[in-house]
Amino acid sequence: MKKIILTGDRPTGRLHVGHYVGSLKRRVELQNSGEYDEIYIMIADAQALTDNFDNPEKVRKNISEVALDYMSCGLDPSKSTLFVQSYISELTELTFYYMNLVTLSRLKRNPTVKSEISMRGFNTSIPVGFFTYPISQAADITAFKATTVPVGEDQLPMIEQTREIVRSFNSTYDEVLVEPNVLLPDNQACMRLPGIDGKAKMSKSLGNCIYLSDSPEDIRKKVMSMYTDPDHIRIEDPGKLEGNTVFTYLDAFCNDEHFANHLPDYSCLAELKEHYTKGGLGDVKVKKFLYAVLMEELDPIRLRREELAKDIPAVMEILKEGSIKAREVAANTLSEVKAAMQINYFE
Repeated sequence: MKKIILTGDRPTGRLHVGHYVGSLKRRVELQNSGEYDEIYIMIADAQALTDNFDNPEKVRKNISEVALDYMSCGLDPSKSTLFVQSYISELTELTFYYMNLVTLSRLKRNPTVKSEISMRGFNTSIPVGFFTYPISQAADITAFKATTVPVGEDQLPMIEQTREIVRSFNSTYDEVLVEPNVLLPDNQACMRLPGIDGKAKMSKSLGNCIYLSDSPEDIRKKVMSMYTDPDHIRIEDPGKLEGNTVFTYLDAFCNDEHFANHLPDYSCLAELKEHYTKGGLGDVKVKKFLYAVLMEELDPIRLRREELAKDIPAVMEILKEGSIKAREVAANTLSEVKAAMQINYFE
């Protein structure tokens, strides 16, 4: 069996460092590993419209923004197929068929859906399209017969629902669909990077993000405003690491080389943490170090992005070509699905 990856992002804004450490960086590593036969990276505009149906311009303008973030991080169109979800109409048809395999009560139990509904304040006014997006996501994954789906920890319930749909379809009709496996970040801090305000989730809607395209000055201001230990008032005070956003980001981004380059007083993060918890180390010094670490990682990405942004038509052409290729693959899967369901009447 081929090893195939499917993953993607909603184009509701520029991508941030949470996306980067949670999935983007890993995608590039997987792309360049040579271990996978096919890699599909989707810009999920149809899914984004489920809760932005009244603001299509927001989704439209962010198609190129997300594509720029992808390629500036190292996703290569010659190695990975970058495509736009709404161009693949076969995904919509698959979603419709899969709806018969999922109960309303099962959708209501999905923890990710419940969390997203609460965060958006939908209450009883939930758009049906948004409520059923786990089924749409199953269509996205199975259309490309993905064996591996790199996701953050918060998406585990979504992938489990996909696996249930696959098992239900295959047992009801025929062994057509492939049950995907999850690939989580290997760094615990990367699984769910908090916002700079210390809140559990970095979110565009909460305004607590560091974007991949932020200027050095914007990043500096955001880092210096980061939530730390509210009881660490004086430098000599012992500091707490738990819930301290600065150290969470250092866990996600820094390595021993960063200390040699930017903070030679310490050899590793463990030494820095020990000094902070004992007292005698101020938040400002730690934040300045984090800023240097982030700039070393993000500056090349920003510069590549600025260069790519000079030719947006070329970026859109890459997405068009990728979408045509992706549609051919999805159409083949849909044909197999319809044959298994015995609704290929004229073939």
